[in-house]
Amino acid sequence: MYTFQEQLFVSFKETQILLRTLTIKKIWNFLKVYGSFYFSQWTQQPNHWGLPISLGVEPTNYCNLRCPECPSGLRTFTRPTGMLQKELFIQLIDELHPYLNYLILYFQGEPYLHPDFFDLVSYANQKNIFTATSTNAHFLTPENAKKTVLSGLKRLIISIDGTTQETYQSYRVGGNLDKVIEGTQNILDAKKKLNSQTPFVIFQFLVVQPNEHQIPEIFELGKKLGVDKIALKTAQIYDYQNGNPLIPNNTKYSRYKKNEDGTYSIKNKLENQCWKLWSGAEVTWDGRVVPCCFDKDAKYEMGLFPEKSFKEIWESQSYQEFRKQLLNGRKNIDICTNCTEGTKVWEE
Repeated sequence: MYTFQEQLFVSFKETQILLRTLTIKKIWNFLKVYGSFYFSQWTQQPNHWGLPISLGVEPTNYCNLRCPECPSGLRTFTRPTGMLQKELFIQLIDELHPYLNYLILYFQGEPYLHPDFFDLVSYANQKNIFTATSTNAHFLTPENAKKTVLSGLKRLIISIDGTTQETYQSYRVGGNLDKVIEGTQNILDAKKKLNSQTPFVIFQFLVVQPNEHQIPEIFELGKKLGVDKIALKTAQIYDYQNGNPLIPNNTKYSRYKKNEDGTYSIKNKLENQCWKLWSGAEVTWDGRVVPCCFDKDAKYEMGLFPEKSFKEIWESQSYQEFRKQLLNGRKNIDICTNCTEGTKVWEE
């Protein structure tokens, strides 16, 4: 089992690396964003200063697995599927890198399916941005593991939702647990051979009813392999109101609570505020800018990059109106009704 001190030490090392990417311009931008967020809470008006400090960019929304609560897995996207053009990515990073602290190359889909994935990471790394991604680890061959380390990726989240094949595949439909473990070992070996501290390797365990009994085992497996950290993540479930076999029995690991009448509701109070709308955004593979990762189908498209610059989109009337709508009634925005603040539970 990982101790709290061990988890904290890894977070400290990551923070150190993140701090090395800071510049005077980035610090000033952060202060403007932070100040405008709280000023907006006070005035109840969508004041916004500065540009995003974090950004999610989608290399692709294709995926090799068929997870039951994921539009990539279910093949239910109402938007097209495709691959991010390298030129679009370069143009986006060139505009935002003076202000951007954190970039996660992931939204929907499996990032390692993108043929230029390592070039994307390398370019952002050259621009002094802390880079991260999330993967199902099925494509972490020894060669790809080496390329991952050499690309400069700082954080690698590996989704592993079971410690036996039977449990793992009950959610990660079509997945192979042995490949996940092998891929994890490949990246850890590559780090060792290249004498690299990064990427920090994080096992992310999505807690659902079929796997919640294996929580102690995932910590044992992570410790045995030597990953840097374990994160327990609560599951977003689309059809939860009348119960769902994926909702964990242990309410600590659930986003939902059971009501007296037997129905379920989200735990989050859905207060009329959201740091994400002031601090960051998501960009789909084809350049659609959307307010957050809950907008998986890009229903609330704020603008199309690079038809407009990111700054134009970020400061547009439609973006401001969306922020105002949230300040006036977050519960009235459908993508917010299944949202929760604090989706990870860190085990001591």
